[in-house]
Formats: sequence, structure tokens, C-alpha cells
Amino acid sequence: MLVLGIESSCDETAAAVISRGNLLSSVVASQIKDHCKYGGVVPEIASRKHIEAINFVVQEALEDAGVTIKEIEGIAVTRGPGLIGSLLIGLSTAKALAFALNIPLAGVNHLEGHIAASFLSESTPEFPFIALIVSGGHTNVYLVKNYHEFTLLGQTRDDAAGEAFDKAAKLLNLGYPGGVVIDKLAKQGDPQAVAFPRPMKDSPDFSFSGLKTSLLTMLKKRGRDFEEGQLPDVTASYQEAIVDVLIEKTIQAARDNGIHRIVVCGGVAANGRLREKFAAAAIAANMELFIPPAVLCTDNAAMIAAIGEIMLVSGRSDSLDLNAVSRWPLT
Repeated sequence: MLVLGIESSCDETAAAVISRGNLLSSVVASQIKDHCKYGGVVPEIASRKHIEAINFVVQEALEDAGVTIKEIEGIAVTRGPGLIGSLLIGLSTAKALAFALNIPLAGVNHLEGHIAASFLSESTPEFPFIALIVSGGHTNVYLVKNYHEFTLLGQTRDDAAGEAFDKAAKLLNLGYPGGVVIDKLAKQGDPQAVAFPRPMKDSPDFSFSGLKTSLLTMLKKRGRDFEEGQLPDVTASYQEAIVDVLIEKTIQAARDNGIHRIVVCGGVAANGRLREKFAAAAIAANMELFIPPAVLCTDNAAMIAAIGEIMLVSGRSDSLDLNAVSRWPLT
């Protein structure tokens, strides 16, 4: 089935074409330059930029795939969770195309899409598996039984891991997006230089607000002026605290449920240290690890098209009165 996927849940306008599980094209228009001066995503600006980009992105995805819009057999679009204004741009476009072409429409959960990104790699996981979705808005661990059945095993009680990166970058005046900047700077530092806390060790849930507070307290005591080499040490140590907690809790969830396969997905899964250290930890724990390529970890429409095709082929579709939702739990 030839499926067009559309993603606009936050600040990336994306479109992709998939056929029988094979990715034919994937186009992403980023808004980072538009938001970086504000230190984060401004919802109103995001919505306007989606309006400007959506038609061009869809057309480019079709051209890259070598198909015309009339050949598309189904539309998959992110319905939520996300910024309502942003979601509505993609959803309105998808519904208009589905109506004009008289083809089925599938509204996709953004989190389900992140998990589906693992199905686009050369090596794909078999069910059941444990999935860690880690991004700027979510840090959740699920038991994934099949394409559409999930059990929530752990979640953040405050900040998401990606949010913790962004807030730290803001405290350190490193710019936006924080995760990318810290990942790059931390490569020059010593991850053991500063003893940041690893909170909630005995719980399946996560908490990163205390880690952020620990960094803030340190800065209040010593100031924000660093000698050469000190700032990379701080960022490396801060990053290590986040990475350690993510790995330990995910592997423990796998052990507790007798599962030997782990999927790590979401924007933070593009972090180099997380990928490196998780790979070593999975080998030590005798578990299979699946992490999509970095380009499929951040928001994209390929993952939406991937799960959308599975939904449409199985007969699951939505009516044209489908609406966007800002909150949409996966379970």
C-alpha cells in the first residue's frame, strides 16, 4: 500500500512516502532557526511556519518517492499528542487530501510513531519488547506486545529527559536546542568530574527536576564563569547522570518482565553517549538493542507513515471529522 505520512506535532514539518514497509522518501523542514533566539519552541510561530511549509514538504516527498499524489492509496497523520495549533495544520492537510482523493485516513499517536521508527531499520525487533520513548516531552517505558498493545511500566514524574537537557543548556547559556549542544560539548569532558544525583533508583519511574536543581545549586555557589575544560566536564557529568538513569531503569524493566529485546526511540535517542553506553549495557545484560538511525529518532513523518500503513492494511481508519488532541496516552 502506498501511504503518505504527515507529521506536524511540534516544530518540524515533515512528510514521507512508504510502500509495503519500505521507505521511499522522507522530508523534514526544521524550524530550529526560528525558535533558537527564544530558547525554546514558540507555539504561535510554529503554527505559522507549518502553514508556510506543509504544501512544499508534501510535494517534495512525493517527488523524491517518484510518485504522484493520485497514486497515494492512504494518508497517515499525527493526531497527537503535541501542540494543538501545529497538529491542526498537518491534520487539516491530511483530511483535505483524503477527501479529495477519496482514500482512507489514519490518525496516528506520535508516541506510537516513535516506536514504529524501529521497524524501518535493517534489523527490526520481534514482539514482545521493551520500548523507551525519550524526548523533549516524554520519558516513558512500555511493554510492547504487538503493533497496537502497550503497557506503561514507568514514566517521568516531572521533567522529560530532553527537557532536562534544554533547561541545563539554558542555565549554562549554551543555546537551543540544548540536547544537541550538550551532546557535542560533553565529548570533550570527563563524565565523572561532577557527582550529579541519580534520583529514584528504586522506582520504575523517572525524575529529572532534582538533577536540574542540583546544577542550579552548583552554579549559584560557584558562579557561571568557567575555566578552560571545566564546562565540558560539567556537561559531560550532567549528561552521564541522565544516561545512567535511562539505561538502568529500562534494563531493569526488561528483566522484571522477562524480556530480552529493547527499543530506544525519540529525539534523545539520537544522543551519542546514550547510544554508545546503551549498546555496551545491552551486551553486558545479554539483551538485543534496537535504536533507529539518528535521523529517524527526531520527529519525522517516516515513522508516522510506517505505523499508518500497518493500521490501514489491517482495516483501521478514521473519519474525516477526526480532531487533534494535545494529550493522548499510549495506553
